[in-house]
Amino acid sequence: MALLNFKRRDDAVKPANRQVEAFLQGYSIEVMPRTAEKVEDFRDLLPQGTRVYIAHIDGTPIEDMVATARRLARDGFNVMPHFPARIIKDRATLANWIAMYRGEADVRQALLLAGGVAQPVGAFHSSMQLLDTGLFGDFERLHVAGHPEGNRDIDTDGGDALVMEALRWKQGFSERTDAQMALATQFAFEAGPIIAWADAIRAAGIDLPVHIGIAGPAKLQTLIKFAIACGVGPSLKVLQKRAMDVSKLLLPYEPTDVIAALAAHKAANPDFNIEAVHFFPLGGIKTNAQWAIDNGGTAGVPANQTTG
Repeated sequence: MALLNFKRRDDAVKPANRQVEAFLQGYSIEVMPRTAEKVEDFRDLLPQGTRVYIAHIDGTPIEDMVATARRLARDGFNVMPHFPARIIKDRATLANWIAMYRGEADVRQALLLAGGVAQPVGAFHSSMQLLDTGLFGDFERLHVAGHPEGNRDIDTDGGDALVMEALRWKQGFSERTDAQMALATQFAFEAGPIIAWADAIRAAGIDLPVHIGIAGPAKLQTLIKFAIACGVGPSLKVLQKRAMDVSKLLLPYEPTDVIAALAAHKAANPDFNIEAVHFFPLGGIKTNAQWAIDNGGTAGVPANQTTG
């Protein structure tokens, strides 16, 4: 049945870049219920134990989210659904969602974030408020959002004062909880700003490990559309420059350059605080999974990240 055979590394073709192979170990990927429905069997695409985030877009019924979580958990994946604060009506709704996830899919991991809607539907507008409810007290892993190129929804002046204040609060929370915590970031296309941001937050006393957001292979026009919609900042110029090159305009974008640069930096600086890669499969799950496999990302979630 399997389309891809995940052999032991010593039986497989060795990827050319060992640094990239090492950097991709423990990568995660994001799906939505409607995109997951198009995948016949995730076990044909992803290494066993891969962490799969389930994005909760406003308007998606919680029943669809839970059904996707149940399917992925049944097939042996570490499931991490989104909890977007601004689409959760109240504490009772949040408690009900958690109970459904726990009861039907044994979910023990969550990504808490503000969410992309401008106006909250109810009592919550930030991940900090969700954490403060105490309802995630028995979760084993909690991720919160990071923004390597800033977030103008939070710091409207283009600075980072409020974002850093929020990170310091989350750092403090991580020291009070037994859950493993990490920053899962928005995607970016250039290694330099990512490295500078990661170093800056560490210098500021934020030692939460970073799971860096990377856009998977996709058509250039698709990436530019998503990048603008998601507020990607300085590294958007990488795509814009590529779009001006007629020889590259029609070729699909691949994250090879940015990952290779980050992998090289990690190899040279082992204590670099980026712990894992998180893929946004904007060009399709199958395409992204194949790119990861081709570049050595076939080891699943390392022991120090596995939960449940």
